[in-house]
Amino acid sequence: MNPYLEIIRPGNAVMAVIAVVLVAIIAKNYDLPIVLGTIAVFLATGGGNVINDYFDHKIDAINKPERPIPSGRISLKSAYNYASLLFIISVILGILISYLTDNITPALIVTLSSLLMYYYAHTLKKVALIGNIAISLLTGLCFIFAGVIIAYSTDIVSLKIITISAYIGFFAFLMTMAREITKDMEDIEGDKIEEAKTFPIKYGLKKSSYLAGFLMILASVLSPILYFNGIFNFYYIIILSIAITTFFYGAFEILKDQSSESCKKVSKLVKIGMMIVFIAFAIGSF
Repeated sequence: MNPYLEIIRPGNAVMAVIAVVLVAIIAKNYDLPIVLGTIAVFLATGGGNVINDYFDHKIDAINKPERPIPSGRISLKSAYNYASLLFIISVILGILISYLTDNITPALIVTLSSLLMYYYAHTLKKVALIGNIAISLLTGLCFIFAGVIIAYSTDIVSLKIITISAYIGFFAFLMTMAREITKDMEDIEGDKIEEAKTFPIKYGLKKSSYLAGFLMILASVLSPILYFNGIFNFYYIIILSIAITTFFYGAFEILKDQSSESCKKVSKLVKIGMMIVFIAFAIGSF
């Protein structure tokens, strides 16, 4: 894979785009502002991944030496410039969306999110829980960003779509928090060398497993609310049950075994569970 494509982690960037697309599907709105919103989210997320690799090149040399920077396929200067370009283009798109919707909120969300991604990579990632909260907040904001764009794309502002996107964003926040804690557990050795103050380093793997497991279970228990309050149809519950099973299994595994291999497995399980939930969101809206 081309290193400039690999470093933006297209899989993760597409996951963020899916959040925007899901809200568009739920609202049945595919106008120009939401199309531009998907591009802005993809570029901003890509920029966040690049700047994260820029600041994490020493840790990655231990944990993931095959990545573009530690492997020598992209220089540090090129990576920094590339991240800056992606952020700038995404902000310009955010400003254009605000112009088209006559609402400043989209531009503010893109700008503040880009700044938060930079600050996360530079500082927050090394702070226990705060860094995890930042990433989880950014994930939830993808849904809210889409909801705001669509709500102001019509002649009458739709509070309903903003409320729905906020609901979904909250559950995305919980699921992302669980995965972030699990990933920190997986990367604990490299993070120790960099003297990072992640939750697993500060409080230990066992307590980290309790927190990650609790978040997986909490998201699973609360997610049916979106059916019972009338947001999604019965098909949502059917598909959601598969995701809930995945999350419960992930919680069981992380509580049983906190080894790096187990954490890597659980991280993948949570990611798969999130993808299933996204499918449930889409099908449940029909």
